Amino acid sequence: MAWFSSREIGLAGLALGYAIALLLLAACGQIVTLPPTPAPQGTPTATIVPFADLKPPETATPAPFMPSPTPSLTPTPTPIVYRVEPGDNLGSIATRFGVSVSSLQERNSVQDPRNLQIGQELVIPRLVTSGGVLVERQPTPTPLPFEMQHLHFSHTPLGSLWVMGEVLNTSVETLEQVRVGVQLLDGQGTTLVEGNSLVMLNLVKPGEVAPFAVLFAEAPESFENYHIYPLSALPAYEGGYYQGLEVGNLTQEGERYSALTVRGSIRNTGSAEAIDVQVVLTAYDPLNRVIASRTIVPDHNVVAVGGETTFAAILIPLGGPVERVHVVAQSRKFPAGN
Repeated sequence: MAWFSSREIGLAGLALGYAIALLLLAACGQIVTLPPTPAPQGTPTATIVPFADLKPPETATPAPFMPSPTPSLTPTPTPIVYRVEPGDNLGSIATRFGVSVSSLQERNSVQDPRNLQIGQELVIPRLVTSGGVLVERQPTPTPLPFEMQHLHFSHTPLGSLWVMGEVLNTSVETLEQVRVGVQLLDGQGTTLVEGNSLVMLNLVKPGEVAPFAVLFAEAPESFENYHIYPLSALPAYEGGYYQGLEVGNLTQEGERYSALTVRGSIRNTGSAEAIDVQVVLTAYDPLNRVIASRTIVPDHNVVAVGGETTFAAILIPLGGPVERVHVVAQSRKFPAGN
């Protein structure tokens, strides 16, 4: 009989346990294999684009409705219309245009010559001699010395239509009382609606421009063409206007598509006091079309010699964006003898 030591018995038990474990694994039919450790891969490096190189997406600008122009129509005879200014009376107006006071009074049904109102419009008769008697002559149609340009059409949510643009004085003299006519036509050339408006500047010097805006409150639902034409203009009597104002310190705030606030100053650099001071603002889009215009009164409408006043105006463009704004100051001066 063999005797084993306790150490030998322990080693034999460990060997037996290991053999039993192998038999159990073989019975299960599974071999556990550890997957190989993947080789570490480098992390891609992100490309950083400087902020200055980023470009905002292009903003789409809807094209406004702009019907095709029609050929200029033959102008029909139109009377000269004069707007009464401070210091005017029937005698001075008649002398200026070379007509009699009685014909001027009769043509305009003026009952009391002393009751002329500033801004009242008078039709100037044309007189010729016929058999020794002065009779009124209808004016003959002659081309007027200004052109229309930079037109823009814009419908409003209320169904009305604005026709905006500016006139260019192509003559060699300063003009006043410049009026523009607008007709909207159907496909057969029939006039659907027509209107007219004075430009926003009292004086339009040679080579200079003045904005206009005609509103059709009840515009037709559709129209095929349009006709814009010069309606009237007079050689300017510049003695009643003051031209010694300068605009400066212009700034703009706000959105170019919705509301733009324009601020600036007006300085009297002339030799007389300026009264009835006004500021005329015109906004243009990138295509140089007139998309906003208005006339405002500055903080002070009387500016002494060497004096200065300021203004702030909000422009609501009918289209956009606003590319540039043109600002002009105009005023009158006290009539001589006052």
